[in-house]
Amino acid sequence: MYRRPIYSMLVIFACIYMIQACHRPSSNQMSEEPIPDSISYNFHVRPILSDKCFACHGPDANKRDADLRLDIPEEAYKALKSNATAHGIVPFKPKNSEVFLRISSKDTSYIMPPIATNLTLTATEIAIIEKWIKQGAKYEKHWAFTAPKTPIIPKVKNTKWIKNEIDYFVLDKLEHKKIAPNPEADKERLLRRVSLDITGLPPSLQMMDKFMADNSPNAYEKVIETLLASPAYGERMALHWMDVSRYADSHGYQDDNYRSQWPWRDWVIHAFNNNTPYNKFISWQLAGDLMPQSSKEQLLATAFNRNHKITEEGGVIDEEYRVEYVKDRTNTLGKAILGITLECAQCHDHKYDPFSQKEYFQMTGFFNNVKEVGLESTVGGPETFAKKPLMEISNADVQDILKFVNKQDTNKLIVSVMGDQDTLRKTYVLNRGVYDAHGEVVQASTPKSVLGFSEKYPKNRLGLTQWLFDKQNPLTSRVFVNQVWQEYFGRGLVKTSGDFGMQGELPSHPELLDWLAVDFMNHGWDIKRLVKQIVLSATYRQSAVVDPDKFNVDPDNIFLARAPRYRIPAEHVRDVVLSSSGLLVPTIGGPSVKPYQPAGLWEAATSGRGLLASYRQDHQASLYRRGLYTFIKRTVPPPVMAIFDASNRDQCEVKRLNTNTPLQALAMLNDPTVLEASRVLAARLLQDKGTPETKIITAFRRIVCRKPKEQEIKRLTTYYADQLNTFKQKANADKVLAVGEFPIDQKVNKTQLAALMGVITIIYNLEETITKS
Repeated sequence: MYRRPIYSMLVIFACIYMIQACHRPSSNQMSEEPIPDSISYNFHVRPILSDKCFACHGPDANKRDADLRLDIPEEAYKALKSNATAHGIVPFKPKNSEVFLRISSKDTSYIMPPIATNLTLTATEIAIIEKWIKQGAKYEKHWAFTAPKTPIIPKVKNTKWIKNEIDYFVLDKLEHKKIAPNPEADKERLLRRVSLDITGLPPSLQMMDKFMADNSPNAYEKVIETLLASPAYGERMALHWMDVSRYADSHGYQDDNYRSQWPWRDWVIHAFNNNTPYNKFISWQLAGDLMPQSSKEQLLATAFNRNHKITEEGGVIDEEYRVEYVKDRTNTLGKAILGITLECAQCHDHKYDPFSQKEYFQMTGFFNNVKEVGLESTVGGPETFAKKPLMEISNADVQDILKFVNKQDTNKLIVSVMGDQDTLRKTYVLNRGVYDAHGEVVQASTPKSVLGFSEKYPKNRLGLTQWLFDKQNPLTSRVFVNQVWQEYFGRGLVKTSGDFGMQGELPSHPELLDWLAVDFMNHGWDIKRLVKQIVLSATYRQSAVVDPDKFNVDPDNIFLARAPRYRIPAEHVRDVVLSSSGLLVPTIGGPSVKPYQPAGLWEAATSGRGLLASYRQDHQASLYRRGLYTFIKRTVPPPVMAIFDASNRDQCEVKRLNTNTPLQALAMLNDPTVLEASRVLAARLLQDKGTPETKIITAFRRIVCRKPKEQEIKRLTTYYADQLNTFKQKANADKVLAVGEFPIDQKVNKTQLAALMGVITIIYNLEETITKS
């Protein structure tokens, strides 16, 4: 009976979808560009071979077919094992090259890749390989494994647009693509953008008024200096590093009991605010305990490598988990600092990158000598909140040395840190990656394809840091400047910020990436200087308005013809709400806090043992701390932050997802923090003199950081009048206002308060409120 209408609706939807699909620029269309005159192995050929050929003809010897390896020239050029008269690739002669003959064949029994793999090369890809062979089939070392060199600053036509060196590289590509950059954003939006990017907080009304009134040429630069000097800068930068370091407030695994690693977080905030150079920032975290005359601050920094999950479950195999911890540190080093997928070589040679399994375990050798066990203790009291090796932070330490640690009581405070044993523990290649399948004994070393480990370096973590910051290391600087760029543009110059290897994306602006990397090294690894360079550029200052023509040419904004527009991180959503309402407690550092959370979540996922078996919400000032300080229990991460794509900190994460879901709208409409902030801001505005319209304009400016348009004012004041009438007639204002623990002034008009609270809740739920644009 109902089938015909349903079928009709399906047909209509299908037609609409096909019409939209026909008008939507596809990624394939974007990539089908004319074949360049000169073919580069790195930028044109290798991506094709990596995607379609290396699984069977790449670095992994165990999976290699026909004894043909295509990632190394001498192997690709040599005679085939099955036919001594044939060669995989013959430079200048595609018709004599078995690779070309196979990929261009129409014979299904002869074609490569085989039909069964469901992999095919496009006509353009085949033509690129043919032209490359005709031009001599010249191989190049993978771009990311070659030390960066300062490129020549390109010449551009529109020199008036340029603010600093970054813009030359961006504009050069735009002019080649015949795309004009967007004009500079208006002052209100630019101030909000740079404030959110540098501090994670919206600008205050005072800062807005001062900036809008300042017409000097360097007004914007003065604001940047103010923001970089704010303690909130260190908190904002630390947030990304918490994801990278897999920081959490619990040990993980089934019992998932409490751990006291938060003093290390205080150190990270202090290091960023103190503008600690990146080479020192990393070296202390990897090997602070091995530094000559190591200080307590350097020792505390090494907690970075003890942030991994640690089991407290009785009955586990001790060595299995100890080896797991060592692998975790190795994998984190690879992803966070080197930007390579080392973990893919745990069980066998890497299938795409030139890393052998032996080299993987040579890397683990740097972390295999820690004086630790797999299971130190089961769930217990304060003595189990950190695992050996550990350090104790006394009140005297906080007063004299570790002044940045926000220790709030006299209780014993312990932190898991690094410390090597006196004798050298043997490191083995583990067959298939199994903890007790010992193979060849290896010494600590690094992948030769990246940079050989010099004999002058000690074979320990201190030597590893010296290798990392050797200016010939091709990855360390590139990877970090790419991560910082990603933090300010939403996408790195290399989109795959955790994978600079063969399967990673090519850089959108390779010369700019190299220029930034070399400049960063040459200026003392100065992080604040790098941030300032980025936000002062004309590229960063552009309007985020999307021109339809530009969108058709570059929907993903790869060429940077406009400023990016995307939702701010989960923690900053909370920060914007608390800061704009006046609820935010700006205390820096200290233990993590437990804000409002739906009942029963921890209780439904617990072993029943330990401090974290049930959720005990905090009160008073602890309810209003920044999102950075929200307590992270690994097995049950904070639900609202999870809805907004926050990391659960199980493992190293260098880039978060950025989704847009109905749950996020529901959270903003119903989260007690948002509703309480709306009530508190409404109460404060009602204390001021003025009309409802002026109060709404002030609320809008505090939250959205711009003056509302006339139409927006009209709609919001109309809604206020409707709400006022509703609460006067029938609605129960007390019920609406009964949210949150912040006290209500009994003198306030509750009808007006409930009505204005509703208006402010709407402003908090605007897309613009939680979007950087």
